[in-house]
Amino acid sequence: MIYRLGDFHFPDAPARLYPDTPGRPWMLEIGFGDGRFWPHYAPTFPETPNYLGVELSGVSLLKAHRRLTEAGLGSGLLTKLPADVLLRKVIPHGALDRIIVNFPDPWPKAGHTEHRLLRAPFFRLAASRLKPGGEVLLTTDHDEYFDFAVQEAHASGVMAVQVGPPPAAALETKYAQKWRDLGLDAHHARFTPTAHAPVPHGDLRPYPEDESTVPHAVLTLPATFAPTDFDKVTVRSPHGTWTVILLDLYGSLRRDGWVTLAHVVEGELTQEVLIGITGREDGTHLVRLAKFGGPIITPGVKAAVGAVTQWLEAQGAVVRHRGY
Repeated sequence: MIYRLGDFHFPDAPARLYPDTPGRPWMLEIGFGDGRFWPHYAPTFPETPNYLGVELSGVSLLKAHRRLTEAGLGSGLLTKLPADVLLRKVIPHGALDRIIVNFPDPWPKAGHTEHRLLRAPFFRLAASRLKPGGEVLLTTDHDEYFDFAVQEAHASGVMAVQVGPPPAAALETKYAQKWRDLGLDAHHARFTPTAHAPVPHGDLRPYPEDESTVPHAVLTLPATFAPTDFDKVTVRSPHGTWTVILLDLYGSLRRDGWVTLAHVVEGELTQEVLIGITGREDGTHLVRLAKFGGPIITPGVKAAVGAVTQWLEAQGAVVRHRGY
């Protein structure tokens, strides 16, 4: 099953995500690629564990979903998200039995190490999300990245490292087969928490059922308002916590309405949201976050509604109410 960010709770629980098997071990695979690992790994357990896979590629997401379904593993959950967002916002403290990372992007160029997943902050976050006795499993063909990850695990102060052979299933992945054909060996390490540093969840929340709390504004447009051209608008938080880019303005199916497409970036989290400008019976217009796409209401998304409102003010609109 494929989950969007908006389908999760913050944090979420196995009892809700896997109602038929809530007590089974919960395993997270980061960067599942085309999904070859899990069909080989799941049968090594007496009972199939609860599986959650996270990936950034939409094409890989669809390939993996098809592969897991064909293997009879359709109860596993797949999602297209940055791993940091999923771990930090969705996974509860002490919930996971295992985190699996196979052949992660090594970011080999000089100055790119800050983009690597397996750095000390990741290990501290992972330790907070693992159960006692839980572990992070890394398999990689990249010598320098392997040494880097081991050093970062030690530097985190919360992980012990054990080096050994990889699970056989890790050698069935796309990249493992590629490098094996070239005669290269894979490195494997098992990282186990020695301490659990608390990591806060943050304030993500899904589109609320009480729609009165959805970010919005009410305003009166000038009688001459009829936009034909729209130039991209970029707004940044004074503290650098979010960036909002208003990409385009479209006429809606309603004769007196428009829709704005906004790109919102907050750290590792990126969302594209729609913000409607809809005429009301009393002659005013409602600027409001649309539900389409399952948006998560964050400070950046609220700021996007504010950016649309401010752009309309610059066109001569008068704001009657702000709810963001």
